[in-house]
Amino acid sequence: MNIQWYPGHMTKTRRMMEESLKLVDGVCEILDARIPASSRNPDLDEIVGGKPRLVVLNRIDQADPAMVRRWAAWFKSQGMAVLETDCKSRKGVGGFVPAIRAMLSEKLQRYQEKGQVGRPLKIMVAGIPNVGKSTFINQIAGRKSAKAENRPGVTRGKQWITVDQGLLLLDTPGILWPKFEDREVGMRLAYTGAVKDDIMDLETLSSGLLALLWRQYPEAVASRYKIEAEPDAQGYALLEAVGRKRGFLISGGEVDTERAARMVLEEYRSGKLGRFTLDLPPQEEKV
Repeated sequence: MNIQWYPGHMTKTRRMMEESLKLVDGVCEILDARIPASSRNPDLDEIVGGKPRLVVLNRIDQADPAMVRRWAAWFKSQGMAVLETDCKSRKGVGGFVPAIRAMLSEKLQRYQEKGQVGRPLKIMVAGIPNVGKSTFINQIAGRKSAKAENRPGVTRGKQWITVDQGLLLLDTPGILWPKFEDREVGMRLAYTGAVKDDIMDLETLSSGLLALLWRQYPEAVASRYKIEAEPDAQGYALLEAVGRKRGFLISGGEVDTERAARMVLEEYRSGKLGRFTLDLPPQEEKV
């Protein structure tokens, strides 16, 4: 299955970001802490170039805490500043302005030496759809400046948002890339809702998620759904086992796998299933 989703406005967004980059002092990249690698736009490294970058690992409330620490260490090893946040509870959000000022301390020093003490820092905020970018900006700005909605592709135009007299944010539309070369990346984006469900078969999607969780977090899945299976159990068999345990049966005693699939995806996305990180940092990737 080759997932492709690159609406015309995404191409326009890339051009806009490239043109706007010369206006900003740094870039803030919002990532989903559940899938830090899969929720990165690989084009962004090329677009941003050498500009200072702050990586925000968002939704840490739904991610594996130990893996969040590993990912934070990896990004820092790549020369990026890191902030861990949960926008729902505002955890970590207060650290944004200090993190930006620390990242751009040399520039602030130069402004001071030139007598430009009041000159604001300008930061471009980037992220793929549905990583919580607009909610994050609203939390930072203290008001609903950016339109936030729990579906991909809501922010369309370029927006400047004033945080305070010393900081301006440039909000950009969520941008994906032309094609997911790696099927697993596309699937993981779909698990979290970054790719619209209506282009996916939900039973295939839920089966893939269950298979992945069964490999990485088997105890959590077994505990939540009260199921038993072999270590190498296939995703669809797990989906049927979950549906049967939950009593999702139709005529003839067959499992209503579509209903079970919707339930599994909802419980994963809402955090009811547990706190999981599906991507491993590069040096920990399994061969």
